[in-house]
Amino acid sequence: MDLSKLEKGCTVDELLGMCLEEFDVKGKVKDPHLVRMFLMMHPWYIPSSRLAAKLLTILQESPAIDANSLRTKTCHLVRYWISQFPAEFDLNPELAEQIKELKGLLDREGSQRQSSLIDIESVPSYEWKRQVTQRNPVVQKKRKMSLLFDHLQSSELAEHLTYLEYRSFSKILFQDYHSFVMHGCTVDNPILERFITLFNSVSQWIQLMVLSKPTAQQRAQVITQFVKVAQKLLQLQNFNTLMAVVGGLSHSSISRLKETQSFVSPETTKIFEGLMELVTSCGNYSQYRKRFTECTGFRFPILGVHLKDLIAVHVALSDWLDKAKTQVNGVKMQQLYTILNELVLVQTLKPPFEANMDLINLLMVSLDQYRSEEEIYQLSLQREPRNKSTVSSPTSPTPPAIIDEWTSAVKPKPDQAIVIKHIEKMVESVFRNFDVDGDGYISQEEFKSIRNNFPYLCNFGDLDENQDGWISKEEMISYFMKASSVLNCKMGFIHNFHETTYLRPTSCEHCKNFILGIYKKGLKCRACGVTCHKQCKDLLSVECRKRSRSVSVESPSSQQARSFSFSFPSPAQKSMKHTDEEVLQVLEDGVYDVHL
Repeated sequence: MDLSKLEKGCTVDELLGMCLEEFDVKGKVKDPHLVRMFLMMHPWYIPSSRLAAKLLTILQESPAIDANSLRTKTCHLVRYWISQFPAEFDLNPELAEQIKELKGLLDREGSQRQSSLIDIESVPSYEWKRQVTQRNPVVQKKRKMSLLFDHLQSSELAEHLTYLEYRSFSKILFQDYHSFVMHGCTVDNPILERFITLFNSVSQWIQLMVLSKPTAQQRAQVITQFVKVAQKLLQLQNFNTLMAVVGGLSHSSISRLKETQSFVSPETTKIFEGLMELVTSCGNYSQYRKRFTECTGFRFPILGVHLKDLIAVHVALSDWLDKAKTQVNGVKMQQLYTILNELVLVQTLKPPFEANMDLINLLMVSLDQYRSEEEIYQLSLQREPRNKSTVSSPTSPTPPAIIDEWTSAVKPKPDQAIVIKHIEKMVESVFRNFDVDGDGYISQEEFKSIRNNFPYLCNFGDLDENQDGWISKEEMISYFMKASSVLNCKMGFIHNFHETTYLRPTSCEHCKNFILGIYKKGLKCRACGVTCHKQCKDLLSVECRKRSRSVSVESPSSQQARSFSFSFPSPAQKSMKHTDEEVLQVLEDGVYDVHL
């Protein structure tokens, strides 16, 4: 049917009426898309119990004698609802009772033919499917992680990992997605939380498997084996577990093992880089999305990406088009349905292989490791301690040679036009983030928030040149122009880090590797949004009173020039100087990155 009316907005009652009109008296549906979308998405707007009450009202108010009446279509709609979404009736006893009451009304009126269309008793039980195993970390912490790895081919391991994650994925229902989007977390959502935990466990297990080997050659062999597993996962079109494997191998605890990496063949490295490129977040996961849309048959999406899409739509669009909350936002409903329906469809496609349940049970034991990020990273340091003479060491007492050479070079005179241009951009950013009431001025209350992030700001009165109690953009630009000269352009943000839950793989600004996992696996600055691993926090930046130099070097293959991440020294320090162009680029980017 024409969905233009839905896009313009309509009430829930109008949507229900549109769905009823899609049925003929024999129960054939003219437009299953509209009916299925409404039945799946209605809990976003009204509880299922209210929808059942509306259907009961329609039956009560419709004549019982007309075979072509609304009553018959209503019964066909209820039958369709039960057949397409049976779990909702099994997991919602109140809804099931309402449908039984509806059926009882038809029986009492002698409408046996219409009553026979509704069979609520045949709904299967989903309770067993929704049970989540309670794990015991005290008992299982000491179990070995290599129960399977040394005894399975890469293809077998890929298949059993796929089966294990798919089995967990198939338990997730609309109610779980809805709860996650509405609450923004997995509180009271054990099914989705268990799936996320399993995803993280796979990545952690891979790290522990690599680090369990005492020699660099043995660790390289494990890495090579897991790259083969990743290739097989791609053949199986299992992108979710592929992401977990790639995330584990690219984690900072593994990527920092330079000696180990030297024993990995160039061919394996090239394959792994291609797999990383496929699941990269660049272009909003454009490469993954393109590859996934081309898949046919069994396929397993990266759930984190689609959860992010759900939240993005929910945040960007309101549920209702009017303040009274009567007009459903049809555009939002359709966009949410497109994402959710794809996930539901994937759950109906079984993996193209049989799993050995004994191996599955052993694999579950292997994945229950209970190691913290810090414990894994310390194990990595034990395998390959930091070389204090290298550039990457945060404990290095002296700056690397390339930094010395750079700082001793003659600095060109800054172009005043460039200085003004970048400071204007910075001031625009400040007002965008801190001008809470949007009046184009910074009040004294708003200034307090700014001072927490700008270490070199003076008192409010120093910026308020005309002493009118407000700071304008022009006054702030004037202040920073003077400050860029007095402070030699050493202005910057103090990072206000907090633990963050990522709904998609995100790169650390220091080591450039993935911040693995979904639930509170990294840090994010509240002010500028820069992200990093917990163990990279002090390497990226330190508080102004403790400013010290730290350096990270990108791989030359990924960037022609080296990239250093460091914190600016305080005004009293004279060991490092920076050109105005370099520091202004930092201010514009909001990250301390200088490319040589």
